[in-house]
Amino acid sequence: MISLNSFIAKRFLFSPKSHSVINIVSRVSMFAVGIPVAAMVVLVSVFSGFDSLIRRMYADFDADYLIRPVSGKVFDVSDLDLEALGRVAPFSVILEEQALVEYRGRQVMATVRGVDDNYETVVPVEEMTFSTESSPELPWRDGSGVVMGQGVAYELGLRLGFSEQPRFFAARRGSFSALLPVGAFSTAQAPVTAIFSMDADTDGTYVFVPLEFARGLFDYRDRASGVMVGGGSREVLSAIVGDDFEVLTRAGQRPGMYRVMAMEKWVVFFISLAVLIIASFSIVGSLVMLILDKRQGIALLRAMGASAGFVRRVFVGQGVMIGMIGAVSGLVLGVAVCAVQQIWGVVPMPGGTFLIDSYPVSMQWADLGAICVAFIAVIYLMSIFTVRFSIR
Repeated sequence: MISLNSFIAKRFLFSPKSHSVINIVSRVSMFAVGIPVAAMVVLVSVFSGFDSLIRRMYADFDADYLIRPVSGKVFDVSDLDLEALGRVAPFSVILEEQALVEYRGRQVMATVRGVDDNYETVVPVEEMTFSTESSPELPWRDGSGVVMGQGVAYELGLRLGFSEQPRFFAARRGSFSALLPVGAFSTAQAPVTAIFSMDADTDGTYVFVPLEFARGLFDYRDRASGVMVGGGSREVLSAIVGDDFEVLTRAGQRPGMYRVMAMEKWVVFFISLAVLIIASFSIVGSLVMLILDKRQGIALLRAMGASAGFVRRVFVGQGVMIGMIGAVSGLVLGVAVCAVQQIWGVVPMPGGTFLIDSYPVSMQWADLGAICVAFIAVIYLMSIFTVRFSIR
């Protein structure tokens, strides 16, 4: 019976004798459904492209996992079984804290990250853009150089090659005095031997220093704020560190940013879905006109013993055919547009101020599957309700 329904629906829609204004309206409905589907594919793929771009960008700054204490900002390194961690994956001990940086009368609040010698084995820092004073070697390897973000250096008016060194100020815990406020701060100086650039938020905030320099500045002897791990699994690492520490993935290290990106993507998806629902009302008009046009065919089917449910299924099949032809055409068009943008980058980023020259595109099977489920559900429900109210 299902095959017979489909056969009759196809004959009603594509019969050589059925070329009329109604069939032209049906083709217009296909076009009206296809364009929103193509737009959904393009928009969702662009947002996925931005998501992938940002994830790749921060992969050059964040490790696979970050181990940090559940309570408090720092911990004693001896509290962790570093030998067991080393058997799982390479790791790097860091100490990160806020400090005031002063240079030639200018002051900037920055996040100072102290790193050890293993930092480069955990985080692919070679992907960052460095400008060094003399050697292409990363300058913290000798234990004295400071790597400053480009944004921080710009705010301070600092350039490489100047003999004057920036000063770092950090508040001493529990030693503030209103009579002698200067004594409440510990200070340190170090030469800036490299400047890195990444994105405006990162290089406008961070300064890299050797781990021992940071411990001396913040007065945290043998302490750390976290351990970066370059590999392994979260479950294994959690079993090693115990309940006093938490293991964060890259998404967990920046939860707000990744949550906003996912929310923006789904907001765009549902806005596009609303446009698709509105465009699908053209199927309603096409079905109503088809039902009116095929009154004689309906009477013939009823005379041959067809039930009202059978006749409804015939026209539901017609509505699904109209919608599916348009939606699949839109899906193919959207994938083609994304493929062209992905390969040749024909649509450039405006202003030329971003990290890439053209809009990023990333087609993912999960996104395409969600779009397919969405338009199938919309088309099927629209056809059912239209036919049910049109054929009593």
